[in-house]
Amino acid sequence: MITEINKAWNWKGFNATEIIRTNDFGNVIFKTDKNEYWRICPEEVTCKMIAENQVEFDKLLNDSEFIEDWKMTNIINTAKSVVGELKLNEKYCLKMPALIGGQYDKSNYGKVPFAELISFSGDLAKQIENLKDGQKIKFVFK
Repeated sequence: MITEINKAWNWKGFNATEIIRTNDFGNVIFKTDKNEYWRICPEEVTCKMIAENQVEFDKLLNDSEFIEDWKMTNIINTAKSVVGELKLNEKYCLKMPALIGGQYDKSNYGKVPFAELISFSGDLAKQIENLKDGQKIKFVFK
């Protein structure tokens, strides 16, 4: 999965070296070669640094708001009830990402191969990186 993360997202300026954890909605926390901690949220089409080092990351792990956001318990449980259990290497997803109008709603939940989710979200994020609110775009999917 490190290869997929670097291929899809390293345009953000990092080199991912280790996956720290994932959740069933395809979110990934990973470490870089600079010992930074980053989080990919495919449903929000984001990849952001969440900690500059191990000490900051450890503090996050004690932050109840961060943990609740990370676990996504209600969303995952609802997705599971709608589309069923995950198979090996699958994750739940929003069929239409939130960033482009998708809702956290039963009708928008699906399942997708994990690598495909990471690749799609990175590609989409790159295409919309410098858009202004309301600007029109034509997406190109490979």
